[in-house]
Amino acid sequence: MNLSFEAVLPFMNFNMSISKNLKHIKKQLPNHVALVAVSKTKPVSDIMEAYHAGQRVFGENKIQEMVDKHEQMPNDIEWHMIGHVQRNKIKYMSSFVNLIHGVDSIKLLLEINKQAEKHKRVINCLLQIKIASEDSKFGMSQETAKEILTSEQFSILKNVKVVGLMGMATFTNDTEQIKNEFKFLKTTFNKAQIYHPDLKIVSMGMSGDYNLAIASGSTMVRIGSSIFGSRN
Repeated sequence: MNLSFEAVLPFMNFNMSISKNLKHIKKQLPNHVALVAVSKTKPVSDIMEAYHAGQRVFGENKIQEMVDKHEQMPNDIEWHMIGHVQRNKIKYMSSFVNLIHGVDSIKLLLEINKQAEKHKRVINCLLQIKIASEDSKFGMSQETAKEILTSEQFSILKNVKVVGLMGMATFTNDTEQIKNEFKFLKTTFNKAQIYHPDLKIVSMGMSGDYNLAIASGSTMVRIGSSIFGSRN
């Protein structure tokens, strides 16, 4: 797919319907890039419009909100937890969550494994790598990620599977900085695949920078406002 600099600015026309916004975005995505529709703060009615347009993967950043929506909506939805996760709340989503994006410590992995075991499930996870310059962004270093993935403590966990890496770029208009941060994550992913071949997903890119992320090697983008409009 040819991505011009102009294409970096995402299509956003909130006079159009959610289904049309979704269709337009999907046209831009290569076949190998998965779309997580970020539905946080949005009502069930909005999410169902996206569902009826064919979207099945939705991302939430608050566990209780995701639990409430899961209970009201069709069972074939794949729910992703994309926000920062507190260990004491994992139990509330462990029976159904499909992918946890923001795993930033071995302690969190241990708790996810514990709760998944209770439901006889294996929960897929992404390790969050800190690529942004902002202190407010969570994530581990690439060195810590390697320590975890090659540790004996991790090797005995049977109910979690680390399937990729994720990262959030700095909130800035400096596209070169964003490109460099995405490039760093992709390079980290390539190195990590050598000692952990199960890694398949590079989750990076949101409404403001997903085309840059795709050009940098992303295989999963998290898009909210370009589909649903600005957050409530």
